[in-house]
Amino acid sequence: MRQLLMTMLLIVTVVLIYSGFAQGNGGANERIADSGKRMADFISRISP
Repeated sequence: MRQLLMTMLLIVTVVLIYSGFAQGNGGANERIADSGKRMADFISRISP
């Protein structure tokens, strides 16, 4: 029973850390989207 509780606490901790890193203010998802927008703008300004 104790091992099950420790495993569940570890899983919850990892999920909370991931959600804070990926989805928080200035998180990874937001930075990736901003980077994609900048690349798209740069590519659209290239004159052939």
